[in-house]
Amino acid sequence: MKKYIKTITAVFAAFCVFLFSAAAATQSSFEGSNCAINLTYNESAAPGDAIIIRMTLKSREHRKVTQDTIAMAELLKKKKKIDSSLFFFINPKAKRQNTQELLAYVPLSSWLGNDEYALKIIYTAFGSDPEEFILPFTLSEKQFSEEIVELDGQNTEIKTDTTPAHVAQIEKLNTILETVEPSDVYSTKSFISPVNSTRRTSDFGSRRTYKYVSGKTSSTIHYGIDFGVPEGTVVSACGDGRIVMAENRISTGLSVVIEHAPGLYSLYYHLHSLNVKEGQFVKQGDKLGLSGSTGLATGPHLHWELRLNMCAVSPDFFMTDYAYTKQSVN
Repeated sequence: MKKYIKTITAVFAAFCVFLFSAAAATQSSFEGSNCAINLTYNESAAPGDAIIIRMTLKSREHRKVTQDTIAMAELLKKKKKIDSSLFFFINPKAKRQNTQELLAYVPLSSWLGNDEYALKIIYTAFGSDPEEFILPFTLSEKQFSEEIVELDGQNTEIKTDTTPAHVAQIEKLNTILETVEPSDVYSTKSFISPVNSTRRTSDFGSRRTYKYVSGKTSSTIHYGIDFGVPEGTVVSACGDGRIVMAENRISTGLSVVIEHAPGLYSLYYHLHSLNVKEGQFVKQGDKLGLSGSTGLATGPHLHWELRLNMCAVSPDFFMTDYAYTKQSVN
């Protein structure tokens, strides 16, 4: 498979963040009708990253907490909602002190462009009526690469496969990735690389044009990172989680999918062999299998991908302290 790559610049806003690092955390405080609210979130992020909001609510009434908070974060574009995510609970023990701690992950599509953005937080705390407030947010500039990928006959056949079996596999995966279970919180710490290699043959978010043997073309976005590693390289879990898929697929070959948090999944494609089974719980660094070249691939490599609420997001962003576990949160 031949690739021709050039760098293109997608200009989205006037502010930049350092490549492969999360934006600096911003802290804000609000007064609700029956609680005090402290938030930590990244006020600026790039297309393909995410907005991570950590919210702590402290009840003013010194009594046992009997009702959980329900909260949602909405991404606004010119005051119109374009995406949203529910908050989920972390640190359940905090409830003993009339405190509730929550996280929300809002994905930022790599297609987002320069515009006016903001965040709206809507919540019902400790049984109160719904309340809301607005947080400022700025989309940063990011560079993406452009690739032309020439496919041979075998890979052309895989890429253009519309058989019922292939369609069923796509629908099954989508059903898994669109599942958001608030109680499934297995990890909020920084992810690690799934392989012991820094050699990347394709980056997240690259704009791809596929050339088929027929002369036709199609365009898409590369949803993950390709690591150019030899066949038989150990592939490890990037974080704690539950195996929700471990099977052979037409386009991605031997594949593994791990659920890490509500709506957050990691995917590992084109493996040579699997070392895990569906339903199994894994820890960060556990062996998932060995890299290979199964499915749509003409050479051994690992495709590593992250999905958040179905949206493909940058793995590099989640290799930082994205949930502020090492920062002081009031």
